[in-house]
Amino acid sequence: MLRKIVQACFLLLGGTLGVFLIPALLELVSLEEVILINNPYITAISGAIIFYLITFWAVDLIVNGIKHVEDLLVKAPITDILFGSLGLIFGLLVAFLTGLAINRMLFPVLDAFVPILLTLLLGYLGFQVGFKKRDELMNLFSMNRAGKKRVGEEEEGKKGFSFKNMKILDTSVIIDGRIADICQTGFLDGTIVIPQFVLEELQHIADSSDALKRNRGRRGLDILNRIQKEVNIPVEMYEGDFEDVQEVDSKLVKLAKLTNGTVVTNDYNLNKVCEFQNVSVLNINDLANAVKPVVLPGEELNIQVIKDGKEYNQGVAYLDDGTMIVVEEGRNFIGKRIDVVVTSVLQTSAGRMIFAKPKLMETAL
Repeated sequence: MLRKIVQACFLLLGGTLGVFLIPALLELVSLEEVILINNPYITAISGAIIFYLITFWAVDLIVNGIKHVEDLLVKAPITDILFGSLGLIFGLLVAFLTGLAINRMLFPVLDAFVPILLTLLLGYLGFQVGFKKRDELMNLFSMNRAGKKRVGEEEEGKKGFSFKNMKILDTSVIIDGRIADICQTGFLDGTIVIPQFVLEELQHIADSSDALKRNRGRRGLDILNRIQKEVNIPVEMYEGDFEDVQEVDSKLVKLAKLTNGTVVTNDYNLNKVCEFQNVSVLNINDLANAVKPVVLPGEELNIQVIKDGKEYNQGVAYLDDGTMIVVEEGRNFIGKRIDVVVTSVLQTSAGRMIFAKPKLMETAL
């Protein structure tokens, strides 16, 4: 079908050029007086035939070029095409208005050359600005929508309507499972957003040949079902995708930027990337560390030493919340309950670690 359309365009172009150009060629070779040749119908048919013959050589190149452009447009995100087109239209409009002013100057060279140059240059610049500034424009539009929603909140405050932020879940926090308990307690407000690309990654993990990965993926899918059915918080799916971005973490960051949402994760590296790019992030590990009992140096604890540590003569114990306690000189107490004195506490986003010594040694000293 496309091939026939291109050939038809060539026929129309050849017929039009034949009407205007063939008489000029006949005048150059002094044959303009030949009525049979210098006839609009004859010249149109002649031009159409000439261009039809050209199509046998050029049609494949043109069709392949059109299909290549079509593939690029189909694969490109709709936001890129939309904002690029808006920038192109704005650039062409500025070029047209500038060309009108130049045409009134009555300079022969400027009248013919400058408007064409401005059309090409400003059209290209407009497309590039619209394409590369699409994220900022999207944020501007989302801010306007948020402002309108806030006005609606004030007007409908009596009805209990309130604007709610988006909480975007990543794969690690879904597999972890604690997010469902946090949502049930009511500490997490807003709308829970589950991107389609995160769900696809979970399904890919659940279909893995590795038993451990398969169990993790299935656990994540079970957690999603639990959140959707048991948690009294709005849950929505984000169907969009960013085909120009490969990594799921990068897609999450880009989605959070476009929607002014908050990424919920327990991935330490993703947490740092979000902070670097000024994206709101909630780290489940930070929350878990915040609600753990505060232990200060000098306090006494009664613990059971379970195993030996990495360093020489160390023992390892755990609190009820899972916090690791490294007991210096505690290897000899493995399997026993002893009183220890806290010497220092190390706390990071990855967890909390307590260092202690047996109380017997402190007493002896």
